[in-house]
Amino acid sequence: MKHLQFVLVLAIAVNVWECGDAKFGERGELSSRRRRCYDGSMPKRLKKRDRKVLLEGSAGTSGDVCHKLYPRVSCCPTRRAAYQILHRDARVFSTNNTECGRLLEEIKCARCSPNAQVLFHSLDMDKMPHREPDLPQLCQDFCREFYYTCRGHIPELFQADVDEFCQYYGRKDGSLCFPDFQRKTLHGQDSNYLGDEKIEDIRKHKHNCYCAQEVLSGLRQPVAAVHCGDGSQRLFVIEKEGIVRVLTHDLVMLKEPFLDIHKLVQNGIKSGDERGLLSIAFHPNYKKNGKLYVSYTTNQERWAIGPHDHILRVVEYTVSRKNTNQVDTRTVRMLIEVAELHRKHLGGHLLFGPDGLLHIVLGDGMITLDDMEEMDGLSDFTGSILRVDVDTDCCSSPYSIPLNNPYFNSTNQPPEIFAHGLHDPGRCAVDRLQGDNGSLSIVCTDTTGRNTTSGRILEISKGKDYENEPSVYNLLSNGGAPPVGGFIYRGCQSRRLYGSYVFGDKNGNLRILQKSSVSSSEEWQEKPLCLGSVTSCGTALAGNILGFGEDELGEVYILASSKSMAQLHSGKLYKLVDPKRPFTPKECHRTVEPPELLMTACSRHCKNGHCTPTGKCCCSPGWEGPFCRVAKCEPGCRNGGVCLEPNKCLCKSGYSGDMCEKSEQGMPNDQERDGIIDHIMGMTSYLLDLTSYIV
Repeated sequence: MKHLQFVLVLAIAVNVWECGDAKFGERGELSSRRRRCYDGSMPKRLKKRDRKVLLEGSAGTSGDVCHKLYPRVSCCPTRRAAYQILHRDARVFSTNNTECGRLLEEIKCARCSPNAQVLFHSLDMDKMPHREPDLPQLCQDFCREFYYTCRGHIPELFQADVDEFCQYYGRKDGSLCFPDFQRKTLHGQDSNYLGDEKIEDIRKHKHNCYCAQEVLSGLRQPVAAVHCGDGSQRLFVIEKEGIVRVLTHDLVMLKEPFLDIHKLVQNGIKSGDERGLLSIAFHPNYKKNGKLYVSYTTNQERWAIGPHDHILRVVEYTVSRKNTNQVDTRTVRMLIEVAELHRKHLGGHLLFGPDGLLHIVLGDGMITLDDMEEMDGLSDFTGSILRVDVDTDCCSSPYSIPLNNPYFNSTNQPPEIFAHGLHDPGRCAVDRLQGDNGSLSIVCTDTTGRNTTSGRILEISKGKDYENEPSVYNLLSNGGAPPVGGFIYRGCQSRRLYGSYVFGDKNGNLRILQKSSVSSSEEWQEKPLCLGSVTSCGTALAGNILGFGEDELGEVYILASSKSMAQLHSGKLYKLVDPKRPFTPKECHRTVEPPELLMTACSRHCKNGHCTPTGKCCCSPGWEGPFCRVAKCEPGCRNGGVCLEPNKCLCKSGYSGDMCEKSEQGMPNDQERDGIIDHIMGMTSYLLDLTSYIV
């Protein structure tokens, strides 16, 4: 009798455990990653009649294979759902071999597992985000058994050897893998299913935590990651020493850098030294004009005399016409140079707003009024956000001043200034989602003064002086670590993060700022952003936060490095993911468009000049014509000579000199040479007519 009572109590306890499994997951007492279906939903407890049929062994359907594996808590609550899983169209799940077929049917049942999300959406599998995984992550022993049993029957799946195959599809770290069950004896038969007993190596995860998925390692002082907006879904990682690297849509880093200007960049490696390659921004119409803008610090000879320490320079580049993954450094054009005294509070962030205007964010450089008098007005831009229009047809200036800039007609302030009063601005972010009235929202992190690490969040508005303007949120000093600006999350993968401003500090602490949905005044509220550990996420954020990144789909990335980053390639790129959803939900997939070569008329025909972002060919000195194909000789060539290069004439026979002004009497007539000159003159006329027709 006592034995029977004990069995009943135990049965009730197991039943309560199963019924409360989802609830416990909600409160974080059990790992949300343990109990998640493939689509991120909670698994369900099977109905009693299904379990009864299963135990009696009289169902007789293929779906019972999955029910035998998961007889209690399953993501396929009915035999019909399990049957559809087994017979769904799949690339690799078909064979006539009995032994291989048995393993395949078991593997297909992994989608019925209450751990399906972990099994299919692992950190390694997510490196191929644009196709649905065919197989779950397999336990090593099972992986090898599957390989040797099925390799002769499904050759299209097994293109690699067993070690390479199981390195990709297998788990070595002891974390959850398929078969994610313990061997049990059910009515005298060996049946594989996941017991409800607590398993020691199952990963625990708090319900409100996120994961920092390691995407790339071996970087040297990475400070930012941006996209170019051309549909290729490439990510461009900026290294402080002066190199920009390309990460393809499938997260493979190209060997050749996109941009390498390390010989021009003056880089600081000591703590607090902000000099280096600071920022890169792609033109909103980059797909057609190939323009990008770069800010960096340098100290070249023509600025060598003076009290300043370095020059902050903003330049324009154009992508190569022959290689979409490389910049043509010969196309450089200078936009702005600012002399700075100190190596802190530099700013230098570049961004385009939805209005197509380029914003240049500059820190105060820790410059005092005495410093500014000594520098004779060279730093009028410090502590400001500049706004300029690079879409200009004026060949003599790389930008124009927008008419609605607050100081357009001012005699006291430079007309480029959009707002001022900043101290040590970090990365600023433009909200992709504009307001109902088309308003532009730019959010920046900043410090509250020159000699403090306490931070503030600013929402930038035109003409504001943030020396006196209140911030939208004040941050407390966190161990002497200044804030690091991030992005307003507008991605698809995490619904919980949508609309939140994600940022952090250099000590590695992550936070989010959200507008209150309760308050009518839309006040901002700060919350810590919880990151899971290695055991719960597979990887964990380590080291100091150096910057943030955003890809074309709106997903946020974190760049971090160890404290010895100046000596080692210890920089890493992490992707912020929500473990409550699959890392690449189907609704978040976008078609990848391969990058295209520049094919505009200006890029093809403008050989002796540069193209403006609007497509106008601006000629280099000594050239003229619609596409700069005609050389200028001043004064012009005389006696029938032809100007082939600037100020260089090809003379007819009997004449010489730079302009064919000298007559050489007595020389025989060179009819062949005269014929060449006449042909050149005819071709020149033809080219002029052709370019006029193209224009």
